[in-house]
Amino acid sequence: MTDRADEHREEQYSARDQLMATLLQKVADDAYPSSTMMDLVEENLQPHHVPVYSEILLDKIRADQYPSIDLIRRLSDLA
Repeated sequence: MTDRADEHREEQYSARDQLMATLLQKVADDAYPSSTMMDLVEENLQPHHVPVYSEILLDKIRADQYPSIDLIRRLSDLA
């Protein structure tokens, strides 16, 4: 029974990590990612994702002459 529980946890972890990797890539690739997608990222954010997500937001802020206040606030909330 313990092996099945461990296996189930690993599958959940793997699915969660795959979802986060996909969402983070989509946020990074999209010039103007949707608030809904960023909300999903932030709802599922684990401590090891924070540096990656922060860098994605920071890159977007740096690249835009007039960066989105929403992006600035999201990054500020992570700090």
